[in-house]
Amino acid sequence: MKYALTHASVLVLVGLVTVQYSTGVSGQTGSGWTTLFDGSTLDGWNTLGDANWNLADGTVQADSGSGFLVTAESYGDFQLTLEFWVDPDANSGIFIRCADPQQVGASNSYEVNIFDTRPDQEYRTGGIVNVAPPARAINTGDKWNTYDITAQGARLTVVLSGIRTVDIEHRGHTGEPIALQYGAGVVKFRNVRIRPL
Repeated sequence: MKYALTHASVLVLVGLVTVQYSTGVSGQTGSGWTTLFDGSTLDGWNTLGDANWNLADGTVQADSGSGFLVTAESYGDFQLTLEFWVDPDANSGIFIRCADPQQVGASNSYEVNIFDTRPDQEYRTGGIVNVAPPARAINTGDKWNTYDITAQGARLTVVLSGIRTVDIEHRGHTGEPIALQYGAGVVKFRNVRIRPL
């Protein structure tokens, strides 16, 4: 009896661990995710500006000029995940719901910033420029970081390397393309994925 009870307890614990593991992993491995950048091609992206985007080691990167990579498709409600690497002086960002894919900017899009040394620190890395300062200052230079950005209706959330930096309701831009920015320094992106909500 004692053995049967212990054996049953072990099975229950294994089952719980399996459920927890599969739930955590399925957030990005389940159906519905689309790879926007897989490290080998820029198909599905349009260039805007003169940034010297190039493919190297599974990343898309730039270190001179200025400009954007803009998705050919539009997205309204979604969860976007990606990894980025920047040097300490880099200026970059993820622009979502870009109203005009030919004139991308913080006035006609939501700019989820990547700019640790921004002169006005209110909207530094992790914040949404002119909308929401980050809840915490996180330096991202010289290492790989993750962004998990969700836009669902008026609710916008930003998670930077596992830390929620923005969670707000804002009625502004509603849909259109997504853009990756190069402004200064060295900027690299990889594993860009999206799923509609």
